[in-house]
Amino acid sequence: MARRIDVNGTDGVRLAAWEFGDPQKPVRGDGGAEDAPAAAASPGVLLLHGLMGRASHWASTARWLSERHRAVALDQRGHGQSEKPPRAAFTREAYVEDAEAALEQLGLAPVVLVGHAMGALTGWQLAARRPDLVRGLIICDMRASALGAASQREWADWFRSWPLPFATLADVRKWFGEDDPWVERPSTARGEFYAEVMHESADGWRPVFDPDQMLETRETWVYDAHWDDLSSVRCPTLVVRGLDGELGRAEAQEMVRVLPHGEYAEVPDAGHLVHYDQPAAWRTAIEPFLDRLD
Repeated sequence: MARRIDVNGTDGVRLAAWEFGDPQKPVRGDGGAEDAPAAAASPGVLLLHGLMGRASHWASTARWLSERHRAVALDQRGHGQSEKPPRAAFTREAYVEDAEAALEQLGLAPVVLVGHAMGALTGWQLAARRPDLVRGLIICDMRASALGAASQREWADWFRSWPLPFATLADVRKWFGEDDPWVERPSTARGEFYAEVMHESADGWRPVFDPDQMLETRETWVYDAHWDDLSSVRCPTLVVRGLDGELGRAEAQEMVRVLPHGEYAEVPDAGHLVHYDQPAAWRTAIEPFLDRLD
């Protein structure tokens, strides 16, 4: 089970955070930052999903994390049940400041940040900016190199190819899990992943996010390389890739080399959605790193 806690993001955007584990555990933010109780003794973990994701995608990971940690997953702005402000608010700065605000309001710091794709970039940018808040970082399948204009155009074309609205959730699962012509590695897990980010509207099933906002968000990082921010991360950091994911082995190992305290792990038979594709293997890859931090 998870319970929702509202967090005030930057620019007044209301964010939904989800606490997993013991519902009696004291959590800052229940009654506002001004009357928050003292932080619990359990070390905090903040889970940050990728573009188009949502906090529920971390449920499997958060359940076992909650046995030893305060595990909180954040619906980032424009995603899940968090507010979806105008496009002008979808900046890299806003995402990083939202995560910073969540850490402070929930009393999670010093925290372990676990980020997938865009969430991983947010994690290492926050760790570089506020080393006092972050004691460890896990980067899941996110590249530090610039992806460029061609990549952004491909994503725009991909969004336009979606056969919206979907008549049923079964159609969502089938299209993303089997029929999507833009993807080299279709899978049942991928179909389930996208079924979680759909909601029923008057004419069928549509995404809970605005695809234009997602493109706006992505545009804030694809044209730039992020090696400088990565090299400024001082906490222990684990870089994880799926063998069939978007982060290649050579780039992942260069990221480890650039990090002052970097480590490397691979998850076999996994694509970009590493933690969702292979939850047991993902746990095997990251749990020893967490044990050493504790």
